[in-house]
Amino acid sequence: MDAFTAGLLQRIRATESDLSRARDEGDDFLVEVELSELDDLRRLAAEHGVEVGAPSVF
Repeated sequence: MDAFTAGLLQRIRATESDLSRARDEGDDFLVEVELSELDDLRRLAAEHGVEVGAPSVF
Protein backbone atom coordinates (compact mmCIF):
# COMPACT_ATOMS: atom_id res chain seq x y z
CA MET A 1 0.00 0.00 0.00
CA ASP A 2 1.42 3.36 -0.99
CA ALA A 3 1.57 6.41 1.28
CA PHE A 4 -1.33 8.16 -0.47
CA THR A 5 -3.67 5.19 0.03
CA ALA A 6 -2.58 4.64 3.63
CA GLY A 7 -3.01 8.33 4.45
CA LEU A 8 -6.41 8.51 2.81
CA LEU A 9 -7.68 5.43 4.62
CA GLN A 10 -6.37 6.81 7.92
CA ARG A 11 -8.18 10.12 7.31
CA ILE A 12 -11.39 8.23 6.55
CA ARG A 13 -11.10 6.20 9.77
CA ALA A 14 -10.40 9.34 11.80
CA THR A 15 -13.34 11.16 10.25
CA GLU A 16 -15.65 8.20 10.92
CA SER A 17 -14.50 8.24 14.54
CA ASP A 18 -15.07 12.00 14.79
CA LEU A 19 -18.51 11.56 13.26
CA SER A 20 -19.42 8.90 15.78
CA ARG A 21 -18.25 11.11 18.64
CA ALA A 22 -20.24 14.08 17.30
CA ARG A 23 -23.36 11.92 17.09
CA ASP A 24 -22.83 10.63 20.63
CA GLU A 25 -22.48 14.21 21.89
CA GLY A 26 -25.57 15.36 19.99
CA ASP A 27 -23.62 18.02 18.07
CA ASP A 28 -25.75 18.31 14.93
CA PHE A 29 -23.53 20.95 13.33
CA LEU A 30 -20.38 18.87 13.79
CA VAL A 31 -22.21 15.80 12.46
CA GLU A 32 -22.93 17.71 9.23
CA VAL A 33 -19.32 18.89 9.00
CA GLU A 34 -17.97 15.36 9.47
CA LEU A 35 -20.45 13.88 6.99
CA SER A 36 -19.35 16.42 4.41
CA GLU A 37 -15.68 15.63 5.05
CA LEU A 38 -16.38 11.91 4.81
CA ASP A 39 -18.22 12.38 1.51
CA ASP A 40 -15.24 14.33 0.14
CA LEU A 41 -12.74 11.71 1.27
CA ARG A 42 -14.81 8.85 -0.18
CA ARG A 43 -15.14 10.72 -3.47
CA LEU A 44 -11.37 11.26 -3.54
CA ALA A 45 -10.83 7.56 -2.85
CA ALA A 46 -13.19 6.57 -5.67
CA GLU A 47 -11.45 8.93 -8.10
CA HIS A 48 -8.14 7.23 -7.34
CA GLY A 49 -9.40 3.66 -7.28
CA VAL A 50 -8.93 3.22 -3.53
CA GLU A 51 -11.24 0.56 -2.07
CA VAL A 52 -12.76 1.87 1.14
CA GLY A 53 -15.38 -0.70 2.05
CA ALA A 54 -18.68 -0.15 3.81
CA PRO A 55 -19.10 2.85 6.08
CA SER A 56 -18.65 1.85 9.69
CA VAL A 57 -20.78 4.58 11.32
CA PHE A 58 -23.90 4.97 9.22
